[in-house]
Amino acid sequence: MAKFELKLPKMGESVAEATLTNWLKEVGDTIEADEAVLEIATDKVDSEVPSEVDGVLVEKLFNVDDVVQVGQTIAIIETAGSNGTEKTTAESAPSPEIVKEVEKQVETAKETTQAKIENTGDRFYSPLVKNIAAAENISQEELDAISGTGKDGRVTKNDILEYVENRATSKTETPQPQTVVEAKNPQTAKAQATEPAKPKAPVSVSGEDEIVEMTRMGKLIAHHMIESTQTSAHVQSFVECDVTNVWNWRNKVKGAFAKREGENLTFTPIFMEAVAKALKDFPMMNIAVDGNNIIKRKNINLGMAAALPDGNLIVPVIKNADRLNLVGMSKAVNDLATRARENKLKPDEIQGGTYTVTNVGTFGSIMGTPIINQPQVGILALGAIRKVPAVIETPEGDFIGIRHKMFLSHSYDHRVVNGALGGQFVKRVADYLEAWDVNREI
Repeated sequence: MAKFELKLPKMGESVAEATLTNWLKEVGDTIEADEAVLEIATDKVDSEVPSEVDGVLVEKLFNVDDVVQVGQTIAIIETAGSNGTEKTTAESAPSPEIVKEVEKQVETAKETTQAKIENTGDRFYSPLVKNIAAAENISQEELDAISGTGKDGRVTKNDILEYVENRATSKTETPQPQTVVEAKNPQTAKAQATEPAKPKAPVSVSGEDEIVEMTRMGKLIAHHMIESTQTSAHVQSFVECDVTNVWNWRNKVKGAFAKREGENLTFTPIFMEAVAKALKDFPMMNIAVDGNNIIKRKNINLGMAAALPDGNLIVPVIKNADRLNLVGMSKAVNDLATRARENKLKPDEIQGGTYTVTNVGTFGSIMGTPIINQPQVGILALGAIRKVPAVIETPEGDFIGIRHKMFLSHSYDHRVVNGALGGQFVKRVADYLEAWDVNREI
């Protein structure tokens, strides 16, 4: 008999941990290779962890809701000998040495779980801050006492590194919460500084109301939306776009495309191609903000918001979108959208986006004001395509005709993107769509 350690696999460059959400196997269950043993969840995607071997589950080292680090052993699987015969009860009993080894692993796992840093009250700690706290053995109480210089008093990387440096040289005084006040009168300033925070308005619940707890993903989305509005100065620009050429061209080629490629040609990859071209023209829209620094992204990775069956949204990412032709873009869009609905996305497939597109027209909206997907600085909403009367200019004069039009709504971060850049970018997307070649081959 042999023991196999089932570890949390690497799930992408930026994914360091996951939450164990469900055990699919119990101790004593027989497991086949590639069979799912447990379910895990990262920030936005759920995944299964399969076994790499045939065997019997003999030990579970983590409980549901525990946070597991990438590379940590989650479970112990006992594998059969080379003769492949079934084990008797006596043969299945683990030896004292193995029991001691497993007990040691359990204690290590418990210590790791107990030492994790939690968000407390209104204080939110980023994964980077949590990792630094764990590496420097900073307790929950110490971290809660650090005054943050970030938005709403949030502890930043620089705050915790400064705390570590000061702690190494001398005893750190317990910082007092900082309050920024603007007042000419010192007495007024003092009163404002000591004024207690206003309590949240209570929500009344009657006997006929139903209370429904938010899902895990719903809570994460709510947190991300609030964080984004508190971080970025949201501004919008709107452009009406004539997509008659796109509409007619797609109708002409979609049948042959489906027959040749075995899948449908939707409008989304056409819009994505136009956005990728515009981002190449305006690289300062393909950036991120890190404190006082601007990070210019080399790759154009387009996130596309996709609706899930439970009503939540997820944003899979098309990597290097500017390098794809329309066939490649269509296949990428269809594949990610399908696996998003089936909850089969990998964690790495929702990471690394540099700009996001959301199709609010799917729900019948003609325009929208989407919230930026941090740490990006822009997001484009695609409105519904409608047949409308429009003035058509010709050398012989103007006349009224029926055209297919839509609104493009661009939300951008006014801290780093001014109105000229934000408006020019969305206008360039419209220009690419309006100039669509009706004779284009695909």
